[in-house]
Amino acid sequence: MDATGVIFDDDLTPAQQRNLEHLFDLKVLDRPAVILDIFARRAKTREGKLQVELAQLNYLMPRLKGKGLMLSRLGGGIGTRGPGETKLEVDRRKIKDRIGALERQLKRVRKYREVQRKSRLRKQLPGVSIIGYTNSGKSTLLNILTDAGAFVEDQLFATLDPMARKVVLPGGTAAVFIDTVGFINKLPPTLIAAFRATLEEITYANLLLHLVDVSLPNCEQQITATEEVLRELNALEKVTIVIWNKIDLLPDQIVLNRLLRSHVPSVAISARTGHGLDDLLRMIEAHLTASFKRTFLRIPYDQFAILEILRQRAKILELHYEETDMKIEALIPSDLANELKALVKCSTVEEDGANDFGIGK
Repeated sequence: MDATGVIFDDDLTPAQQRNLEHLFDLKVLDRPAVILDIFARRAKTREGKLQVELAQLNYLMPRLKGKGLMLSRLGGGIGTRGPGETKLEVDRRKIKDRIGALERQLKRVRKYREVQRKSRLRKQLPGVSIIGYTNSGKSTLLNILTDAGAFVEDQLFATLDPMARKVVLPGGTAAVFIDTVGFINKLPPTLIAAFRATLEEITYANLLLHLVDVSLPNCEQQITATEEVLRELNALEKVTIVIWNKIDLLPDQIVLNRLLRSHVPSVAISARTGHGLDDLLRMIEAHLTASFKRTFLRIPYDQFAILEILRQRAKILELHYEETDMKIEALIPSDLANELKALVKCSTVEEDGANDFGIGK
């Protein structure tokens, strides 16, 4: 076939890779090497490049053995101390030093992400992570919901860097939607480790949106692959809405109806055309507000700032302006209700069983 290389769709040990290269007298790559190469081509931001380089070096380290003579024969590579083990040790030391430097830089990235996350948590904005197999339409969905301007292309791992955007849902509840790196079957462990700072956003999310390309015949296998990564991150038990995307490319509605019945909660959409997005947003809001308490408040006008807090962190059902204060009925997270009790007159239906503020019926 006049091949110039051989690619295996599985992990190869360093010894297997060397033996096969000797057998074929050709370049041999395994699945992780190909995925790492694709990631390296797609990385655009400094953070993405750092994470990919770390994964590549951790992949390369155990494969250095026996390559000292080869690198010396080529006359290039890292270090120039001649052939054999001397060259190999120089390579190892330089790679170890570089790995250490990358890990320190990524540690700073993780701290920065923690600061961003704490800022979001202080505002009590719920986080919604968009997850799924690569090329399932995650960035397209974020763009149509938020006009985020994320790069979109029909290719594997078109975007590697997470993007967070605020979304106001139909009932007025605000949430932060976060696009994450796409998953793939048999994702290399070195990549999961290197992208942990990015993937940790999933573990802190209040709700996961699992996007699936329903037009593909192996879409349920892609669900399994995504769940494997969630298991690795200890996030498999999080509340998840399965979103069957690209229904505009699906000729058989019978298949779609079966999938909707087999995964609950789930919804069918087309992120490209916008079909089904209203149903999706209502479902998201219902899940985010499911634990909210129906609360009645009297807020004096000199504490008007509390109304803005409610608009950001709660769902206002009724608002009445009286002579001395505002009377409000709202669905409020329990932690916010506890905060407000120290500031204003505040009661919940669960505690009082009655509406003593003259709001509604």
